[in-house]
Amino acid sequence: MSMDRKLFEEFPPVTTGQWMEKITADLKGADFNRKLLWKTIGGFDLRPFYREEDLAGLPFINSLPGEFPFVRTTGKTDNRWYVREEIEVTDPVKANAKALNVLSRGVDSLAFHFAADTMFNRAMIEHLLENIFLEAVEVSFVPLNSPVELLKTFREVVESRGIKPALLKGAIETDPLGRLMVNGKLCVSVDEAMDYLVTLIREGSFFPAMKMIRVNGAAFGNAGATAVQELGMTIAMGNEYLAQLTERGITPDEAAGHTGFTFSTGSSYFIEIAKLRAARMLWAAIVKGYSPENEESMKMNIHSVTSEWNKTVYDPYVNMLRTQTEAMSATLGGADSLTVGRFDKAFAAPGEFSERIARNQQLLLKEESHFDKVADPAAGSYYIENVTASLANHAWELFLNIEERGGFMECLKSGYIQSAVAETREKRLQNVAMGKEKLLGTNIYPGTAEKAPKFTAKPTEELKGEAAAEVEPLRQIRAAEEFEKLRMATEKAAKRPKVFMLTAGNLVMRKARAQFSSGFFGVAGYEIIDNPGFDNISDGVAMALKMKADIIVLCSSDEEYEQFAPAAAALTKGKAVLVIAGAPSSESSLREQGIENFISLRSNILETLHHYNRLLGIK
Repeated sequence: MSMDRKLFEEFPPVTTGQWMEKITADLKGADFNRKLLWKTIGGFDLRPFYREEDLAGLPFINSLPGEFPFVRTTGKTDNRWYVREEIEVTDPVKANAKALNVLSRGVDSLAFHFAADTMFNRAMIEHLLENIFLEAVEVSFVPLNSPVELLKTFREVVESRGIKPALLKGAIETDPLGRLMVNGKLCVSVDEAMDYLVTLIREGSFFPAMKMIRVNGAAFGNAGATAVQELGMTIAMGNEYLAQLTERGITPDEAAGHTGFTFSTGSSYFIEIAKLRAARMLWAAIVKGYSPENEESMKMNIHSVTSEWNKTVYDPYVNMLRTQTEAMSATLGGADSLTVGRFDKAFAAPGEFSERIARNQQLLLKEESHFDKVADPAAGSYYIENVTASLANHAWELFLNIEERGGFMECLKSGYIQSAVAETREKRLQNVAMGKEKLLGTNIYPGTAEKAPKFTAKPTEELKGEAAAEVEPLRQIRAAEEFEKLRMATEKAAKRPKVFMLTAGNLVMRKARAQFSSGFFGVAGYEIIDNPGFDNISDGVAMALKMKADIIVLCSSDEEYEQFAPAAAALTKGKAVLVIAGAPSSESSLREQGIENFISLRSNILETLHHYNRLLGIK
């Protein structure tokens, strides 16, 4: 074959119709939509395959990186992002030492978090920033009070060093609407908070590249919201800030230019990539509606944080796998900066090992995988481009719905935001309880020998004085919490329950059902006793009772249950709890004979295990 011939000239083109004919034949009469369409919880369907023709009509498809509507990132030549480290400031000298240490280990973005009672002064900020080359590092401050005072103090330090303010990047992260939403309370009224933001932005004009507002969109994701809800509600909150600030005399360029966003990044790999691409496009459209003078004002600055919703206490090293794919989604989606959460964040204070792992997860993507070298790596993917469009369209509809209801603040006051997210959260928690949304090591494939780690109490934000604004708080939750409580109750019990797999009959079925049942009861932390099989039920029951089993799970085929189950029930009555593995057609008949306990793929894992805990006297 000639070297100038293209490889794929050897293969004839295949049309979409031909693909569909093949798929239809393989389905053997099954419904295509039911079998192969992914019905996302966000309310839109995704097809099993996309082709070049599916790109036709997408309005953004021909834009270049750095061009409006910025779906293809705000940069033009690469995909660089800042590797961010979060540092709690209780002692500025210690916080500075930690900052210098992590800067030497690959971090180029620092976020200093301050307690609510912090008093800002020049000496404190000078100690905090000593020997930090501010022009080369993104520095963000996250105060819970007095951001204007912090900003003024920071300015004094910058001027004393003779640094050009235009060279500094970072933020004074202020988000009164986000704090109100999460905490349910604000010390000042919303109007007073907005007036204060006007002062902050005017003072902040000294630092043209720094953000004064950081919209907390991650709060939606960490409350169980869908990607569509996180997108639509976050841009609605951003629009609320624009509207309130421009009404107070701040120009659209000033308001938008000083506003940044934080998004959570969850485990739905391609959807999370598309979410950030869609976010930039939607924000550009919103800002354009305010007629800014500078196109740069329409660019969205995105800080991504790995999700807390799907992180677990048990089998915590799995969290590293979760955060790694989430970091990949965030960077491929074009995040400007990224915080990878520690794998032990749910239960432990910051530690050197977990922080180092979190940093290195980003450095692997940069230094070994070179994710930072190509602008918009997802461009041209038929699938991701269509997911981007679907997310954008549905999020825009939600945004318009919020605006029709009076805007974000009115929807927060009325509880519309909270109730919409709560409805989604309950659906997702139900899916977790049923095992449809899987949390490895928690509701599937548990490590039965594992014990819960010791928890480090987390400081809580305290409200000073009376609340001037109150709403129903948006509940922040991890999906695994109820399963973890269930298992911890087992660990605290006086006796760890024993579950004996009574395997008999059909070899294939008994093995499959024993494996399923072992995983099912292992979720609660019970001791599992498996067996190769018994020739008769009486021997199996005798062995189980000899080993002082609390629960005996009969594992066999549906047909054999009609004989085996009544025999096992007679032998175990009053001595152990008998459970039938599966949902046999004879279930109703067996129930009439007094056999009450069945587990199957249709079981609600959480509710069922609570039931067995109650039977065994575990509270």
